[in-house]
Amino acid sequence: MKTLAGACGFFFSAFASSVNAGQTNVAVAANFTEPAKEIAALFKLKTGNDAILSFGASGPFLAQITHDAPYKVFLSADSERPKAAIDAGFAVAESRFTYAIGVLALWSRVVDVTKGEEALKAGAFSKIAVANPNAAPYGVAAIEAMKALGVFDALKSKMVQGASIAQTFQFVDTRNAEVGFVALSQLYGSTEGTRWLVPANLYTPIRQDAVLLNKGANDETSKAFLEFLQGPEARGIIEKYGYELETTEAHQSAPAQ
Repeated sequence: MKTLAGACGFFFSAFASSVNAGQTNVAVAANFTEPAKEIAALFKLKTGNDAILSFGASGPFLAQITHDAPYKVFLSADSERPKAAIDAGFAVAESRFTYAIGVLALWSRVVDVTKGEEALKAGAFSKIAVANPNAAPYGVAAIEAMKALGVFDALKSKMVQGASIAQTFQFVDTRNAEVGFVALSQLYGSTEGTRWLVPANLYTPIRQDAVLLNKGANDETSKAFLEFLQGPEARGIIEKYGYELETTEAHQSAPAQ
């Protein structure tokens, strides 16, 4: 699998400044909503091209892609689903690269979770929100973290599942769940409540891969958008929202899935 550092070996050319205004349809993992909007706006400003964004859970997106959805680019919340799209013949193999590495956070608007491990072990809440692990990699990471801390069995009966990380965030934001595991990027600019960054060694790195789908294989705007995503301006936006661009040393010893 290509990493951010090595992704530029793919056959993208400098389309951004040369093509006529075009449009690409991009399926975007829900955790990446705000940075994707900002990147797409800058892409439009710099190139005149439109990236039409659709947001949701990565699992359903893959199902839609295999059923002829009109997407040309897929920004997943994991590395497995873009690989699955390639293996099933729906994406261009050489195009896959890691555009961001997600960071998991425990968040609450009503409970002090600044000492996250202690808060989880105390269990002084009735509901904890977790994204559906079958659809959202952040849900897998949350469960891995709880198991690593030895609190999964005690908290299992209190779990409520969001269909995506966006819905999981909403559960906590509306106080339908007192605490929840969310993407750090979702807390950008927010001063509400308390948060705890889950130590990186408690969960497998959330490598978020992008891939060019077959519907965009001959589309210059789609290729230009993926190239722009790898450029310094987009990378700056990605880092601003709390994502990593490379795995940390702590992640090297993260639990295997």
